[in-house]
Amino acid sequence: MGSCSRLIFAAFSLWLAVVATAEDPYLFFEWNVTYGTISPLGTPQQGILINGDFPGPEINCTSNNNIVVNIFNNLDEPFLLTWAGIQNRKNSWQDGTPGTMCPIPPGQNYTYKFQVKDQIGSYIYFPTTSLHRASGGMGMLKVHSRELIPVPFDKPTADVAILLGDWYNKDHKTLKRILDSGRSIGKPDGIQINGNSGRIGDPGEPLISMVPNKTYRLRVCNVGMRLSVNFRVQGHTMKLVEMEGSHTVQNTYDSMDIHVGQCMSVLVTANREPKDYYFVASTRFFKQTLTSVAAIRYSTGKGFASPDLPPPPPENNNAVPWSISQFRSFRWNLTASAARPNPQGSYHYGKINITRTIKLANSRQVIDRKLRYAINGVSHMDPETPLKLAEYYGMADRVFQYDLVKDEPPQDVKVVVAPSVKNGTFRNFVEIIFENQENTVQTWHLDGYSFFAVAIEEGKWGPEKRSNYNLEDAVSRHTVQVYPNSWAAVMLTLDNAGMWNLRSDMRERAYLGQQLYLSIVSPEHSLRDEYNLPPTQVLCGIVKGKPNLALYT
Repeated sequence: MGSCSRLIFAAFSLWLAVVATAEDPYLFFEWNVTYGTISPLGTPQQGILINGDFPGPEINCTSNNNIVVNIFNNLDEPFLLTWAGIQNRKNSWQDGTPGTMCPIPPGQNYTYKFQVKDQIGSYIYFPTTSLHRASGGMGMLKVHSRELIPVPFDKPTADVAILLGDWYNKDHKTLKRILDSGRSIGKPDGIQINGNSGRIGDPGEPLISMVPNKTYRLRVCNVGMRLSVNFRVQGHTMKLVEMEGSHTVQNTYDSMDIHVGQCMSVLVTANREPKDYYFVASTRFFKQTLTSVAAIRYSTGKGFASPDLPPPPPENNNAVPWSISQFRSFRWNLTASAARPNPQGSYHYGKINITRTIKLANSRQVIDRKLRYAINGVSHMDPETPLKLAEYYGMADRVFQYDLVKDEPPQDVKVVVAPSVKNGTFRNFVEIIFENQENTVQTWHLDGYSFFAVAIEEGKWGPEKRSNYNLEDAVSRHTVQVYPNSWAAVMLTLDNAGMWNLRSDMRERAYLGQQLYLSIVSPEHSLRDEYNLPPTQVLCGIVKGKPNLALYT
């Protein structure tokens, strides 16, 4: 890192520290992004490290904290991080997607600044450029409740981050070349758990050491590329307490499905015979079951974990019904406090009239002998100029066309490859239907928002299906899974002005077009609704060299 960059960051930090005397607390981080050798499945390969680590550093913060992360890109490629699930109210400039920001060039740095606002829970950060996510560069962001806001469970003895998911032994550059050549990257090679893949009898270092009769919080996130995972703890039950920023009704489970991009917190109590046990992760909805284990060790224990692993959920014809049943058991805890003192259930979403229904269907198609994925017949591609910057400078018509994606899937199966931006009306209450006619599980994520996942069912959606919606206590979250030949419905208010990425959380599918951007513009163009372009923002494409305009007052 250059001395000039350090001085600039120090001055910036000092300025923010002075400003912060009248604001919520600031937390400062300095991260170096580099290549390094990692072996998640036992095979050495080039990985992406943050401060020398994979997974990267945890961010531990409290609701309303201001987060300042100075990132030095020491890779040989442009790089961006997104903060998945952090709503960045009025501030899509810091969202970390190619549609909103210019990537950090090699050898340069960029300082993210955002506020976690009224959020608690478990979130992840990861790269959105290229296929960098396949090589690492990811970690967990924990947002804790302020002391004055009660949490609906006793403070656990320890709070453990677990990042798991499918993994490829090929590095991101190799996988990118495969996709750019028109082929699929195929099936993963295994499952990693916090950067390791344990085997029965040789699980490596313990994931956690537990004191008998104490309770531990496990925050589990699926950071894989494409596969759903089921996790379970040998000999123990798990109590679900939080999911993607919402406290849940505290049901107990023997095993839990977690889909790509999702996070959840479970409590596990050390109330069994003191010895070793296995934390088990195995793939779901996949022809070949991939399994990895990690040791959970009692501090006073003697004895190895049993090789008899707890069984996974049913597959084949019973897989979808079992998983839908588990989804329906997830309920918002209406008596728990939110990040503010008011209860979570004080927002009665089921009593708001729907002003617009958007039905989105994913598809897969070969175009000019190359594989592409699409939404309603449009396969997104990132232009040289970030979409949000083009819109802000009044140059959108030179970069993209609004509303190529219609509110209904077209009858014509022909796919168009183009930048995809869909208009949304500020503060409208909308219903989004995700319809999946393929034979694989899909996971969808919307930046900048949490939505109410009100229903998932097999078959096709129709208006009559609204009678099956959960309009009382659906969990407020930012991802939703859609099972093969099924649909999912979510509801939300478009009250966060900016441009926000709606994408498949399967990285191959997003890279090849299964994503779009929602443009939510406040008609008042006021700082009350959206921030101006930050003075330090990097400009590129056709807006490079433009003056930094403060359009909102």
